[in-house]
Amino acid sequence: MDLVRELIEYVKHPSVSTDPAFKVGMTGAREHICGLLKQAGLVRDRHEGRQTHYSAQLGALAPLIDWTSQMAGFWQNRFDHLEDLLKRMDQ
Repeated sequence: MDLVRELIEYVKHPSVSTDPAFKVGMTGAREHICGLLKQAGLVRDRHEGRQTHYSAQLGALAPLIDWTSQMAGFWQNRFDHLEDLLKRMDQ
């Protein structure tokens, strides 16, 4: 998860994938993950010569944010019911 977090943090601003500050160790792994992020619509790439610049497409996260909001409400309701049940069992 740290690798994904680092990648997302890195592509929040237009960046060069060959930048030494990009801490992902293996070029192949970095390119593979950036390709997956591109395929998912989370990043956009722009080629300049031998370099590839990546920028985040944060709007692509909107469906995920909506879904997690819905699930948060669902689970909060379930935990509230569980808490009520446990209180009744303690009485």
